Amino acid sequence: MADPASYRPAPGSIPTGPGVYRFSDAEGRVIYVGKAINLRQRLNSYFADPAALHFRTQTMVRTAAKVEWTLVRNELEALQLEYTWIKQYDPRFNVKYRDDKSYPWVAVTWGEEFPRVFVGRGSKRRSNRYFGPYAQAWAIRETMDSLLRVFPMRSCSNGVFNNAKASGRPCLLGYIGKCAAPCVGRIDAEAHRELVASVCEFLAGRTSTLISGLQAEMQRAAQNQDYERAAVLRDRLGALQQASERNAIVLGDGTNADVVALAVDPLEIAIQVFAVRDGRIRGERSWVAERQDDSDPATLLEKFLVQLYAEDATDIPPRVLVPELPDSAEVLQQLLTDERGSRVKLVVPKRGDKATLMETAGRNAAEALSLHKLRRSSDLSTRGRALAELQEALALPEAPLRIECYDISHTQGSEVVGSMVVFEDGLARKSEYRRFVIRTVEGSNDVAAMHEVITRRFRRLLAERADAAPTQDGPLLIDPETGAPRKFSYLPGLVVVDGGAPQVAAAARALTELGISEVALCGLAKRLEEVWLPDQEYPVILPRSSEGLYLLQRVRDEAHRFAITHHRSRRSAAMVESVLDEVPGLGEIRRKALLKHFGSLRKLRKASVADIAEVPGIGPRTAAALVEILAADDPAAAVNLATGEVIQE
Repeated sequence: MADPASYRPAPGSIPTGPGVYRFSDAEGRVIYVGKAINLRQRLNSYFADPAALHFRTQTMVRTAAKVEWTLVRNELEALQLEYTWIKQYDPRFNVKYRDDKSYPWVAVTWGEEFPRVFVGRGSKRRSNRYFGPYAQAWAIRETMDSLLRVFPMRSCSNGVFNNAKASGRPCLLGYIGKCAAPCVGRIDAEAHRELVASVCEFLAGRTSTLISGLQAEMQRAAQNQDYERAAVLRDRLGALQQASERNAIVLGDGTNADVVALAVDPLEIAIQVFAVRDGRIRGERSWVAERQDDSDPATLLEKFLVQLYAEDATDIPPRVLVPELPDSAEVLQQLLTDERGSRVKLVVPKRGDKATLMETAGRNAAEALSLHKLRRSSDLSTRGRALAELQEALALPEAPLRIECYDISHTQGSEVVGSMVVFEDGLARKSEYRRFVIRTVEGSNDVAAMHEVITRRFRRLLAERADAAPTQDGPLLIDPETGAPRKFSYLPGLVVVDGGAPQVAAAARALTELGISEVALCGLAKRLEEVWLPDQEYPVILPRSSEGLYLLQRVRDEAHRFAITHHRSRRSAAMVESVLDEVPGLGEIRRKALLKHFGSLRKLRKASVADIAEVPGIGPRTAAALVEILAADDPAAAVNLATGEVIQE
């Protein structure tokens, strides 16, 4: 690999204006394309301390042998040139948003004399018309089966078509009425193309005209007493309506838009796109990609949209619904408008059907990311590689088959709690999770809270081992009464704390005070994902592509989630108790009855005296006092008692 200093531009030679830059390798292949408002500032960042760069960026600058740039007049020109170069060079170090699966589409070979329709995947040809992609292959095949009963256009391959044409006999589809048999001259090219146009109209979502046309033709046939023809049209109309109902209307105003949502974590990003045409979802796709830097979601969204529409500019809709606008939203809108040939607008839906659809797309993106991680974590060889990497990186005597992670959560020093999660063989062991309520620490002292949690956990370990019956191989770790393992009596192979050097030092001090020296310890800091070891001046930096780092992050994120959930439940309970404690004559049993009946403070505030008095044990006087106190309380915040989440009204 090349030394970045060998091709670094001379000081002062890089201009400070906007432009687009590209890194090339020793063979002249472009490996990365980017844009910047200030070229000098951006390019100098690539030649700074390599340890501060993202692992993927480090690899890129060491692979490159040359950097070039082109000055432009403004940000729009920069985005346009970046868009062009990405299409032209397909740089391998730019983020690749790859489908997590292959989606089928429907193609119509419009350029042929007798066009055919088929369901396929993969690359596309310019002479064809494409519709989709669709989430389920079986669903679109069923739709096409119904559609060919209405518009019997050709669907056979060229080989079958030519054989039928040579023999003068149609194939089976021609005999059963699902093909107009242009191969044997039953229909001419012009009439067949009308069928093809109708199929394209349906696939494009314009079904109302087709349905009304069939209805009018059926009524004319009935009036002319051509009942056989009317019956055929009736069956076709039913098939068309059945095919139309497979895709319900999601936007009643007939909007044409792409709905784009994303879910991110420190290592990866998932994107979900719903293609809405004439108010119906005509296709959906999802992508999962590795993050190449620490860009915020808005910047990641901009890069994705540039790549998405660089692949197929003919399918740019007039509206693109996004969860938030990128900083360069106006410039991106102008680029897409130029590519489409008519106005394109980026919109953030705030309420109504569009906001609901955006939420649905967001949930799908989160699910795609979760499934991707699950597939990755459930791979036995991958988990083994992750544990082996941790053993090597942390100089452990053996692979850490049991990993325990600890986190602290609080709100400005109130309701301080800790969490402990357990992973065995790289998989979560939820039955071994534990929660801690911090007792001796006041205020937002995460270091002292971590010391208390580690002390309590391993003091319990020592106590259980002391109570266990001794055997030749050590203490008996099975409870003789229940036959179950003593869960706190197992030593972890690795203890991970959420935090940097201070948290690691506190945990190490707690273990030393208890006389435990055989437990490996590390901390994972969020900012740069650094791994801190006790008594080490510098952290261990694992590559971003490391399976070991990925496992540590999953463990840390699970501990954080578990701690947050516990903290919210305690905070919400404290808020509820603080309000209800002020009501005279309201004891613990009646408080529980109120909470069970109404479910949240918001619903309780909306209740009348009569509604509250209906709760068993609550009389009119107590109900009136409660309503008075709730009215005096701050009405802006409500708490969902089931989830502990604070709801803003």
